[in-house]
Amino acid sequence: MMQRVAILGSTGSIGANTLDVIARHPDRFEVTVLSAGSRVEPLLAQVARFKPRFAVMADAAAADSLAERVAAEGLPTRVLSGDAALDDLVAGERVDTVMAAIVGAAGLSSCLAAARAGKRLLLANKEALVVGGDVFLQAVQEGGARLLPIDSEHSAIFQSLPEDPASWPHRVDRIILTASGGPFRERDPQSLRDVTPEQACAHPNWVMGRKISVDSATMMNKALEVIEARYLFGLPPDRLDVVIHPQSVIHSMVQYRDHSVVAQLGTPDMRVPIAYGLAWPERIPSGAAALDFSQLAAMSFESLDSKGHRERFPGLQLAWDALRAPSGTTAVLNAANEEAVAAFLDRRIRFDHIHRVNVETLDAVVPSKPQALADLLALDASARRTARDRIARLH
Repeated sequence: MMQRVAILGSTGSIGANTLDVIARHPDRFEVTVLSAGSRVEPLLAQVARFKPRFAVMADAAAADSLAERVAAEGLPTRVLSGDAALDDLVAGERVDTVMAAIVGAAGLSSCLAAARAGKRLLLANKEALVVGGDVFLQAVQEGGARLLPIDSEHSAIFQSLPEDPASWPHRVDRIILTASGGPFRERDPQSLRDVTPEQACAHPNWVMGRKISVDSATMMNKALEVIEARYLFGLPPDRLDVVIHPQSVIHSMVQYRDHSVVAQLGTPDMRVPIAYGLAWPERIPSGAAALDFSQLAAMSFESLDSKGHRERFPGLQLAWDALRAPSGTTAVLNAANEEAVAAFLDRRIRFDHIHRVNVETLDAVVPSKPQALADLLALDASARRTARDRIARLH
């Protein structure tokens, strides 16, 4: 059957890669909804090519501008704006599959709507689990949604696990997420205070957006991935590990009780996990290059306890700390980090201040157990206010 796909955050790197994969399989996938924040020109180009039924923009003024352009070009797409419109569309009967790629907590509402409606939910938005936690998992369970991870690490773990999720806690010894180490893997930790946004965004292996590139440079992306793995795969925090693997060939591993290890390998191209999520349980051509083993002179691994990595990437430990803290603490960490990264990219704080803002916000905001979306959004807003206060003092 033709899958009708909604791509949330279609103008970002994940959205663009998803459209690239879909374009290779016009007999299998139909784009019915595209969404973006405020970038009119890229979304207009996508609308012109894929002609979805609907395009949604978070910014109302941008939606008005897009609607004028769509009408002028005689395109059949209807343009809407706002979270409520997007939530209604992803939960509606015109959508089978949702690619959730809106960056940050802004994507939580639409993820919850898709989960409650029982959609095939391709999760590229870490924050749905990092912020949503048990609230999000409950929505998935109650709605009967099929949750498929798109992050390269979590897709690799999913591909390496047994088919029966009920067996995971008993058959699996530990999950090992790999990390490239980003652009500062060998940099003197004392010099990180002088890092510029341009340097932090220059990832050696992956082409990503600015926010996630900074998260990779601090390894906060790996902290968020540890939290996400906890909720996705049900293992306790002490059975989740991280190892630095600079070549980004092995995307993650599963160690079983007999100490055998199953790993997923591939080129660092997000079209691979995207194609797997779209076609699961089948596999389809993704457009990514095949891994050429003759060009792999060596693959290396580094413990977090070696080469000063704990000092270089202090934010990584916050994942385990937050998972052991009261429910909702991971949402506080995410909100603080989003505010701190934005301030760094705006050159209002130093690179090493990102971790300081995160720690001080965690110390100041103690959550009560959130029960619903409104609780999560209130907690997110409180953490952001606290983080902005810390940023203002540093600035």
